This record gives sequence, structure tokens and C-alpha cells, in this order.
Amino acid sequence: MRVLHVISEMGAGGAEALVAGMALAGGDVGWESAVASGGGFRADEVSRAGLPVFDVPVARRSPLGVARAAWATRAAVRRFAPDVVVAHNVSASLVARIAAPRRPVVTVFHGVADADVAGAVRVLRRVSTVVVTVAEAAARRLRDAGLRSVVVIPNAVFPSPPTTDRATVRARIGTPPDVPVALCPARLEPQKRHDVLLDAWEQVPGDAELWLAGDGSLRAALEAGAPPRVRFLGTRTDVRDLLEAADVTVLTSDWEGMPIALLESLAAHRPIVASDVDGVREVLAGGGGVLVPRRNPEQTAKALRALLNSPAARSVAASHDGPAGAHTLMKSYDELLRTVLEGR
Repeated sequence: MRVLHVISEMGAGGAEALVAGMALAGGDVGWESAVASGGGFRADEVSRAGLPVFDVPVARRSPLGVARAAWATRAAVRRFAPDVVVAHNVSASLVARIAAPRRPVVTVFHGVADADVAGAVRVLRRVSTVVVTVAEAAARRLRDAGLRSVVVIPNAVFPSPPTTDRATVRARIGTPPDVPVALCPARLEPQKRHDVLLDAWEQVPGDAELWLAGDGSLRAALEAGAPPRVRFLGTRTDVRDLLEAADVTVLTSDWEGMPIALLESLAAHRPIVASDVDGVREVLAGGGGVLVPRRNPEQTAKALRALLNSPAARSVAASHDGPAGAHTLMKSYDELLRTVLEGR
């Protein structure tokens, strides 16, 4: 089965990590995979593995941008001749449908803000053969907005061991070996609410450090107002190594689908402090961390203080049943795609 993944970009985000993992593991379930995207370091990983990678300009939600992206994606479809197109998120699904009008388009819906759900449903009804959500909460939102046929396949991570030891990572960043570290692996964009996290960090005393791994439109403003002991690490390709060097993972988002960053943290046995929002709640349903009220710096700081100051508390908080494995995820997607093709 020839599977073309279409996604806006292939950088450091969770959807991008899922695409790279699925493409690279596709051979295990009989797929010939390719990726069409605006590029990024994960596209380079896929290319180095010998899989076809096609350059597609990012649509940017403008009619002209969509047209350009669709034109480039159509060229990819002609060259790769996929049996099925898997499009990640709404704009990629629109592009894929225009580019491949006679092929099944399976949408993987990673989530949008509540205000955008109705618009997403209007588009998905027109362009998607099947819609997959990465969490039950996202499926409920789509169904409530009128999209009745939704399949849920929870996100998973494709585990990899750290490439660098804890001491070396800390030395490169300039952090002493005995200083407690909280890591926030998230784009510096409004959804992730770093302002809440920085307000909380002002209430965490001592020498603990907060590492912000990610970049985005809010970086300059966040750096200008950041309290002491905050390190802006920029976009990173070594999040697994950062998890090895950190003690706690923290995420204060307003909303999430099913964040890959937290699944990676669970796989690395790092305890989590995160906003009690739908997708996060599903990640931590089997343990692994502390849920705090959304937009609540005081409770976030309280949870961080408790974990950063106590290795024993970290050990207890990190215990969990474990996220779904990559094998289970690939089997679920393979069964779905083959069912879609059989039903044509």
C-alpha cells in the first residue's frame, strides 16, 4: 500500500513527529511511504532513510497559498501515485483533496481551538473520506459540531534512546549537575500559554531552572518579561536528550489534542505538571504526573515546587501505566487505511 502523508511543515511539533514516525515505520506493516510538506528537520530524517520527500509551500490559510500548495501536492501525487493520502490537520486535508480528487483522503485531526471547531467541521465534511482524531476529547468536539463519523486512534511515540548523557547535556546548556530543572517542550505560541508558566515560575524559589525548548512568534515578548532562571533554548532536535537531563516536564496549554511531548516525557519516565485540559487529561489518565487548573499560576507553581524539591515525589509522580505503543498505533492505522481502500 502506497501512503502519502501531507502536512504543512516537518519541524519540531507533535504532528510532525507522528508523521515522521509513521513514515519510517510504515515498512513494518507493508507501506511504501512518502511525505509532502514545507520541509524541516524531520523531513530531512525521512529523506535520509531513503523515503521520497516532496517540497510543498505552506498554505498559510490564504486562497493563493492553498492553490500553490495544492499544485505542488498534485505533482507529488503524480510522481508517487499513492493508494491513499493521509493529511494531517484541516488545511492539509483541503490541499490534499484538491490535489488528489479521486483518491481517498484520510484526515488526522490533531486539534484546533474551540472557536475554530465549527469551521474545521465544515471543511472536513467536504474533503475527508475518513476523519481520525488523536484523542477522545477531540472526537467529542467534532461530533458535537455535527461531524458524526469519527475514528479515534490515540497518539503514540516511536521511542528512541538518548544520544547524550545527562551531564553532557547540562554542561552544554551551562546548567550545574545538581540544579533541579523543569522542561517545557512547546512552541512559543499563544495556545501554549507560556505567560502562565512564567508567572508560576516567579513563585518557584531556589536555584531551579526552567528550560523552554521551542520557538515562535511570542519569543521576544516572553524573553523581555521572563523572570530569572529561565533559559530559552530555541527550536531543538534533541528533545529526548533534554528529557534525560531534566527532572520535570511542564505544559500550561489552553488546549491540546494529545500532546506528543507529554507522551515522550512518559516514555522517558519524567513526571509531568500540566494544565487539566481534555487531551492532557487523557495522557495522564493512567498516572505519570499532576494535573493543575488551566490558567492557574499558583497551582502550577505549587506542583512544580513539590516535584522539583523532592526526588521521592518525582519517582511517585512518574509512575504510570504507560502510553499506547507505536506497534499498536501502526496496526490501527494500517487496518483503517486498508478498510478505506477496500470500500472504494
